Amino acid sequence: MAFVFLRHDPYTLTLVGVAVVVVVARLAGRLFSLLHQPPVIGEVVAGILLGPTLLGDASTALFPEDGRPLLKMVATLGLVLFMFLVGIELDLSHLADRQRLVATVAIVGVSVPFLLGVALARVLYPHHDTGRYLPFALFMGAAMSITALPVLVRILRERGLHDKPLGVVATACAAGDDLICWCGLATVIAVISSSGGWDLPYIAALCALFGALMFKVVKPGLERFADLPLTETVLSTIVAGILASSFITSTIGVHEVFGAFILGVVFPRGALAEAVTARLGSITHFLLPVFFVTSGLHVDIAALGPEHIWQLALILLVACGGKVVGVSVGARVNGIPLRESLALGVLMNTRGLTELIVLNIGLDLGVLDVELFSLLVLMAVITTVATGPLMALVKPDPYLTRVPRSAANAEAQPPLGLILTEPRLGVTPDSPGRSPWWRRGPR
Repeated sequence: MAFVFLRHDPYTLTLVGVAVVVVVARLAGRLFSLLHQPPVIGEVVAGILLGPTLLGDASTALFPEDGRPLLKMVATLGLVLFMFLVGIELDLSHLADRQRLVATVAIVGVSVPFLLGVALARVLYPHHDTGRYLPFALFMGAAMSITALPVLVRILRERGLHDKPLGVVATACAAGDDLICWCGLATVIAVISSSGGWDLPYIAALCALFGALMFKVVKPGLERFADLPLTETVLSTIVAGILASSFITSTIGVHEVFGAFILGVVFPRGALAEAVTARLGSITHFLLPVFFVTSGLHVDIAALGPEHIWQLALILLVACGGKVVGVSVGARVNGIPLRESLALGVLMNTRGLTELIVLNIGLDLGVLDVELFSLLVLMAVITTVATGPLMALVKPDPYLTRVPRSAANAEAQPPLGLILTEPRLGVTPDSPGRSPWWRRGPR
């Protein structure tokens, strides 16, 4: 039997490996769902366990070195399709009615963990010397700032918060956070990719030109097709557009995921977007686990020694502290009560799959070594798994009806000039005697 197994070439064995990945990821996702955790985290853990962490040298037999380029190609296809869907989910129309809150939370919620990440780089750099310090420090700052909007939306839906004021505010703030983080990450990658001289301005100019064309030319041109029926020809054209956009940004020097993401952002919302999301969502459901395995092949938790424990603890402290404190402060200055501000910080501390995408970019660019990559992957899993238990501990009011304790006169305390309106919610607080703060304007 072993002789027959060894007769197959590495590319044929890759087919067997992908089959194993799909089945194991599905089972792990189901298990984590039963544990009230996002299924995608189960799939990420399955990808890690299928690597050297659990299988050791057997992972090389299942995923031969010669077949890994094919595995990476399949993973990249799933990744760019997923990033297109992330762009579609980034509905910027949610930001219109709550600009001050979103701007404050997003800016502070990104700046604080970014600066702490840069400071963390100073401590970790001597232990993970991967080349130039500046790219390493900038990338660590970006890695600490990420919020996984797709995972956050799914957590809110599972907890029944997606149509409550707390969930709407969290989604809007995470969207603003995501927009800043991806733009910032594109800048960091441009700095890393440039070799000096005029490279950085050249890459920045091409990125600006690409963005302008997408928003000023492609977006208006696509609007007329918002309600177009999804046929095989239409779907093929959209997939070709995703791949072409990815190729353009990869050629510019800022990674292929950005092209797919920007196309998703400018894609018109309507019946076509819903149909495309459903169809491509089914495809990425089977392709993304391959990406998790390509990541897991670089993670060997068993190889981490006692000297890495303090590094993981420090990374978790900076990641959680920076995000929760930054978001909470941004929410508090806009009048959101303390407990609900903490809840927003906990929700936006969710990193999940988005962090994994960012870390793989850093590994591909040579900014991260394998040990630090493993530690940061552990951080991404832990922060996402901790979201549910921490939300149960904080116990926020989903209707945001609490007022700040510091208010001497609750009735006279305005929400610092912020007016939030969301007519689509159609919900009322459990205690109807008093209008919630998000329906009241300044007196």
